[in-house]
Amino acid sequence: MAKTPLKQITLTLLLITLIVFSFSISLTTADDYSFSRDLSAEELGHKKQKLTHLHFYFHDVVSGPNATALRVAQAATTNVSAVSFGYVAVLDDPLTVGPEPTSKKIGSAQGMYISTSQSDLQLQLVVSYVFTEGIYNGSTLSILGHNAILTPLRELPIVGGTGVFKFATGYAHLTTYMFNLTSLDAIVEYNVYVLHY
Repeated sequence: MAKTPLKQITLTLLLITLIVFSFSISLTTADDYSFSRDLSAEELGHKKQKLTHLHFYFHDVVSGPNATALRVAQAATTNVSAVSFGYVAVLDDPLTVGPEPTSKKIGSAQGMYISTSQSDLQLQLVVSYVFTEGIYNGSTLSILGHNAILTPLRELPIVGGTGVFKFATGYAHLTTYMFNLTSLDAIVEYNVYVLHY
């Protein structure tokens, strides 16, 4: 029987080791680079989705020393536009139980709105409703949508939420309760219908 040279045995062992190592890397690489996996709501502690109706008033004060909405940017032509096209405002507007400014505050609307139409009074609304009362304290709802402010009833989508409103979807119906043509201050009634866990 002929002897196998040591060099040939070493090469064979090296080749086997490389094959095993390559195979193990291909198995672990698939898992190491995965960035998603399917979950059920139960795995996150969510049992049943529910529908909640919220009713409150939004106070947009753009005039005076205590303004809650401030212009932060505009286009070169905004001041000559009949509809303030290009106007950008940030807001921290109170949300209250009733339409009176002295009514109990339940949170704030924080975000911005932008005049996005060249022909009508229409805003793009990007706002989080930050709640500070009751079981909703610390929870938020996010709205992103088109607000045709002269339309009697507007509908904007709920695109998310936090806290009690995790995984929130739904819509908000907006009705102008009061609009002052001189100061441009407004009070808007909100009926919000939100699905959440």
